Amino acid sequence: MLGNLAIGAAAGGGYSTLLILVVFLGLMYFLMLRPQQKQQKKHKDMMSQLKKGDHVITISRLHGVIDEINQADQTVTLDCDGIYLVFDLRAIAQVTSQAPQAVTAPVSADTTSADTPAENTDEAASDEPAEKTDDESAK
Repeated sequence: MLGNLAIGAAAGGGYSTLLILVVFLGLMYFLMLRPQQKQQKKHKDMMSQLKKGDHVITISRLHGVIDEINQADQTVTLDCDGIYLVFDLRAIAQVTSQAPQAVTAPVSADTTSADTPAENTDEAASDEPAEKTDDESAK
C-alpha cells in the first residue's frame, strides 16, 4: 500500500513539473521573443519608408543623408559632408529626421482682416492712443 502512494505522488509531481515548464516557456515567449519580433517589424517598416534626403545613423554611428537607394543590390549611398559612402541597407540603424515633403497648399484669399469683426469694439472705436508702458514713459 505504501508503494502505491509513492507511485501516485511521483505521477502527480510529473504534472506539476510539466505545468511549470509550460508556464516558463510562455513567460519566455512574452518577455523575450515577442518584443524582439515587434522590434524587427518596426525596423522593417522603417527600412521600407526610406527615401532620398532622410537623415540616418548607421550601426557604426555614422551620420549622413541618403543620396541614393538601390533596392536591387540592397545598398544605400550616404552623403557624409560631401563624402559619398555606399552601405548595405541593413547598416541603417535609425532615421533621425525625414526628408521634407513638397506640400503646396493653396493660400485662401477668403480670410482677410476686413471679414473678421473686431474682438473688442471699445478698443476698435477708440481714437485715443494706447497707454504708454513704463519704458516709454521713462523717456
